[in-house]
Formats: sequence, C-alpha cells, structure tokens
Amino acid sequence: MTTNRSIGFIAAALLTAAGMTAACCREAIATTLADKDAIASAPADATPRPLQVFQGARPWLEGTAPSLRGKVVLVNFWTYSCINSLRALPYLRAWNERYGDKGLQIVGVHAPEFAFEHDPAKVRTATQDLGVDYPNLQDNDYAVWQAFGNEGWPGFYFIDAQGRVRGYRVGEGNYAEAEGLIRKLLAEAGHDLSAVPLAPIASTGVEAQADWSQLRSPEVYIGYAKAEGFAASNSPAHDSPRVYEPASSLSLNHWDLTGSWTVKREFALLDKGDGALRFRFHARDAHAVLGVPADGQPVRFRVTIDGKAPGADHGTDTDAEGWGVIRQDRLYQLVRQHGPIVDRTVRVEFARPGMRAYSLTFG
Repeated sequence: MTTNRSIGFIAAALLTAAGMTAACCREAIATTLADKDAIASAPADATPRPLQVFQGARPWLEGTAPSLRGKVVLVNFWTYSCINSLRALPYLRAWNERYGDKGLQIVGVHAPEFAFEHDPAKVRTATQDLGVDYPNLQDNDYAVWQAFGNEGWPGFYFIDAQGRVRGYRVGEGNYAEAEGLIRKLLAEAGHDLSAVPLAPIASTGVEAQADWSQLRSPEVYIGYAKAEGFAASNSPAHDSPRVYEPASSLSLNHWDLTGSWTVKREFALLDKGDGALRFRFHARDAHAVLGVPADGQPVRFRVTIDGKAPGADHGTDTDAEGWGVIRQDRLYQLVRQHGPIVDRTVRVEFARPGMRAYSLTFG
C-alpha cells in the first residue's frame, strides 16, 4: 500500500464465466489525490453514447428515468455499504443543490458489492437515510457498469450537454477539479453561474474525509472468498460451524474471531452464544459492514480499543462505552480517534447469534 495515499481502496470489476463480480484492490490503481491529471478521458471500452445506456434501464429506485436530453450529466457509480462511496456523498449532494436548477443532472448507478445490496428496498432505505435525492438506478447485473467501462467505486463520469463524456474519475478526491469541470460544462451549455459562488463543502460523521496521512490499514474481508490476514489459532472452515479461539497476539492488519462462527464466501455468521471480532489497525477511523440476523431483530454489540471503552474516540454508531446496535445491513462507524494515531486493536463483541460480519474498512 502506498503511504502517500491515492484514492482509497478501490473496487475493480472482474468479468467471469459466472457473471460480473467485484473485488477491492488494496493498492492504488489510479492517480494520486494530488495528481493534476486525476480526471481523465473515458475508458477505452466505454460506450460512445452513454446517455442511450439509460434508455430502458431499470429499475429506477424512485419513479422513472430522468430526462437527460440537453443536460450536463454527472454519473456516479457507488454502493451504499462502501466507505469510499459514502465519503463522496457530501460533494454530490452539494453539487445537486448548487447546480440542479442550472442544467446539471446527477444520476446514481448503484452497483452492489454484497448480496444484501441487491435488494432495492434496502437501497431505497439507504438513499433516504443518506439524503440522496437525485435519481438512482439499481444495476444488479452490472450492465450499466460494463457499458461505461467503469473501474471502481466511486466512479464519476462527466457528460456534456451534447452527450459526450468529457471526464472520468475513479476513487475519492480532486473534488475542486471535479466541480470546476462541472461549471465549465454548464457554462459551455449557456448557463449563467455568476450567482453560484464556489464555497467549501463540509463533511461530517462517517462521511468525513479520511486522514490519508495516517492510513496504514487496508479494507479487510471476513468471508473466505477474499479474506486475508486471518490470525486465529485454527484456520477457517468453509461453510461449516467452527469454534475459534483468539490468537495470542495480533500484528498490524491481522484479525481473528472468538466463538462459534460459520465462515461463508461473503461473511462470517455467528452461530451461537456470544462472539467477537478483533483487528489490529492503524488509522483514525474504523468501520465494519455488519448484517442483522435472518429474523430481522436488532443485535447489540460493544467496541473496545486496546481493551478499554472508546470514550471520546467512539464512532457515530457507538457511544462512549462502546455500545451500538445492528438494525440494518450496512456500514457502521466503530471508532473515530481524536488523539495521536498509533497501532491499536479494536474488538467488537456481539450479544446474540445470527449476525453477519462482512468487512472492516478504515479512514
């Protein structure tokens, strides 16, 4: 992993005989945040008529397809449990508010990473909770993703009023450059932006921009299909229950399980009783993608940092004592540190079986 930071841990689309799947890269595969050429031309395999891709595409999560003719269009590929996608939302919402009546149409293309993100009802709930009020298309089979030649979450396509892709960006950052391109395309289309001044865009909570200078931990998957860094005393059993004992110690970017778990391709399922997940990380923030049991009932969990309650370093989804509740399948912020960043161990203990742990992400 590069230490000067690039765009976060991006998702690359892989086409297999079984269909489209997505895997996250831990290395920087695009330009750095400081690179003046971060917004590039469209991928070579992208469709030359991007707006036609939306004709007949479905389902739209709210209503019908928006009218795109003559509009400057910003297409955002995202998925709601992805921290990289979430940290882009303050900018998308601000641009929608600033330029939505000046000729800009933002279109979200929700391309799911995990199985639960294929459920349109869950995605509708997420978009409402996140304040995403521009049109969103559910792209479960990655048909739109493939047509655009997209390469990761979040992906951004800047399309002018003549329907031509004028810029492409994958990953976080370079938002000032992106807004500058939006304004340029709107001005070319004859829109007067003199009454729309540039202003800083605030981001708070889980959407706050990462502390890139301190980020030393990659995204980690718990399901065996993409798991790395597992450090328990016995190896994970695929698709069958096993009782796990914690490792005697954890080195940086390694993790373990405690209790009876069934490790499946996408997630680990807590089988019975209490269970815990630990990770040794170096970052300001720690998040986990967690899922509710099949019965839909909430599950309490408790977070500790190096064996202690987080106090002021708790995340948006935990309190000072470390308590939180899983009520939906989504990303939960466990830790937001305010002091010096050093290697720490986060432990998450779950109070009842049936919950699912998908991944850990950092910022």
